[in-house]
Amino acid sequence: MTSGTKVTFTVFTKPWKTPLAELGRFVKGLGFDGVELPVRPGYQVEPERVARDLPAAARALADRGLRIASIAGPTDEPTIAACAEAGIPIIRICEAVDADGYLATEARLRAKYDVLAPLLEKHGVTLGIQNHCDQFVPHALGLRRLVERYDPRCVAAVLDPAHCALDGEGEQMAIDIVWSHLAMVNLKNAVWRRADKPGAAADWHHEWVAGREGLCSWPAVAAELNRRGYAGPLCLTAEYSDEDAVDRLIADDIAFAKQLFGGA
Repeated sequence: MTSGTKVTFTVFTKPWKTPLAELGRFVKGLGFDGVELPVRPGYQVEPERVARDLPAAARALADRGLRIASIAGPTDEPTIAACAEAGIPIIRICEAVDADGYLATEARLRAKYDVLAPLLEKHGVTLGIQNHCDQFVPHALGLRRLVERYDPRCVAAVLDPAHCALDGEGEQMAIDIVWSHLAMVNLKNAVWRRADKPGAAADWHHEWVAGREGLCSWPAVAAELNRRGYAGPLCLTAEYSDEDAVDRLIADDIAFAKQLFGGA
């Protein structure tokens, strides 16, 4: 493993709806370099006021030594323009598969990106598509098919290896598949749990757990990204099924991630 890779450690702040000053103190105290901020109803920046509030949020967090490296929010032009003004490079989204099937959904998504790409290029913002298990584009190969025909500065991949692991796609393979268009990497972890019911077939569901405990090998992710010299955002998504333990688990996970990336 090569140490000292210059990744940026960020955290998705979805679990915390506290005022920005308080949020900044908390996140900085955990040891993060920045955040992924939800632009959603009920959060510090809501979609209707994105033009005013997103640049203000970026300034408020910058006062705490933090950068907004990405947002999770809409893909309309006012949001894209607000990201450009605030110096936020990535809008992250996941894409659901519609009832008429995967290939039909894929065709519609490409048509949508064809329209968005000139706006993204105009403002210098990247649309980052994240894989997600269940009824979404689930793995790196799906991401590759969506983004490969676009300039990665406009439309790119956000790889979530934990979702890949739930679908049986290995860490090194997934990184290799999307490497040419990789804008950001998410880190979380999950396990499958079996919940049997008398007289019924086995019932499996996934649970979100600490980074050391799940199906996705964080050491394998770190080793491959370090080997390739990855220098982008590494976003810990703070997603845990035990919601009462979020603060404790995210503190342990950032320490573990920094250990794996050589204290970057």
